[in-house]
Amino acid sequence: MGKAIEVNGLQKSYKKLHVLKGVDFEVEKGSIFALLGSNGAGKTTVVKILSTLLQPDSGTVTVNGFDIASNPDLVRQSISLTGQFAAVDEILTGRENLILIAKLRHLKNPRQVADDMLKRFGLTDAADRKASTYSGGMRRRLDIALSLVGKPQIIFLDEPTTGLDPEARIEVWKIVKELADGGTTVFLTTQYLEEAEQLADRISILHEGRIIASGTLAELKKLFPKTKVEYVEKQPTLEDIFLAIIGKREAM
Repeated sequence: MGKAIEVNGLQKSYKKLHVLKGVDFEVEKGSIFALLGSNGAGKTTVVKILSTLLQPDSGTVTVNGFDIASNPDLVRQSISLTGQFAAVDEILTGRENLILIAKLRHLKNPRQVADDMLKRFGLTDAADRKASTYSGGMRRRLDIALSLVGKPQIIFLDEPTTGLDPEARIEVWKIVKELADGGTTVFLTTQYLEEAEQLADRISILHEGRIIASGTLAELKKLFPKTKVEYVEKQPTLEDIFLAIIGKREAM
């Protein structure tokens, strides 16, 4: 299938704070990859570097086959980024937001592009309302729709469901699964461990600037201590696994 993202020896410091201390991972094309970590672990720093918004101190990073240092423009042409907070223009309507992005990407028939995205994300009925009137879930759907204008091959979702209610969160999960089913590579950071458990093909855990565990959910479950059997064997959740791995690391 090939690699959409390859990261080797990635390091980044802010003055005296060493945030990334040699990060390594790979992401398969068309997969959903989840990067987990506590607050301050460096997840957003990784996303900013991969999306060319921040220069690394050392290490090599290729995105869609292009080195981020020598070919940042080609990287940007193949990616899209949805941050922790919806980046929609609240003065414009949903349709106007989409038309604006389509024009900025120099696409033909921007109005048709907007109509197609509105239909795909269930926003047709709200198309001509200002984005400021949208609910949190609707705003996040519009934000992801804006990110997908131009059909990027890789999309970065940095904690996309932060602050959403459970129903809106499930809506976003459905969209993410549909993206991957359609061949888009999804790089997801999240603090909601259930989210990674539901969505991710592979998971990496970032702790104190390093990847300390990586694999499928089934592979990570093998790192969890054997279940104590009393009456019914309880399978560990990803949250159990995450806390156990972090705890082990801190005890070293």
